[in-house]
Amino acid sequence: MQSDKEKFKREFKKRLYDFALRLIEFLDALPKDNVSRRLGDQLLRSGTSIIGNYVEGQAASSRKDFTNFFNICLKSANESKLWLALLRDSKRAKPKDVEWFLGELDEIANIFASSILTLKGKR
Repeated sequence: MQSDKEKFKREFKKRLYDFALRLIEFLDALPKDNVSRRLGDQLLRSGTSIIGNYVEGQAASSRKDFTNFFNICLKSANESKLWLALLRDSKRAKPKDVEWFLGELDEIANIFASSILTLKGKR
């Protein structure tokens, strides 16, 4: 039988993977102008970095190393919010399309922030 912790980790990894897939679809639908491409490139890097660093963190060699990967994930989630807001506010993406991503990133960032506090023993 799988523990609740293992189940959460598996479901969270799937959530991050699904987020990255949906982000790729969103980016493919952006206008093809220069600014959209540049902002989209930045968003692709930061948005997919979340799952990349999460997976890499699972093989961390120490608690400190593991915590550092979670810090990178949190920073990438927060950076992604900036690029999404710029795409929305520059009218290159529809507010309705961006809102789901911002909400999902808020939840993801909260999970990482809470985990970091626990790992550092501040909770």
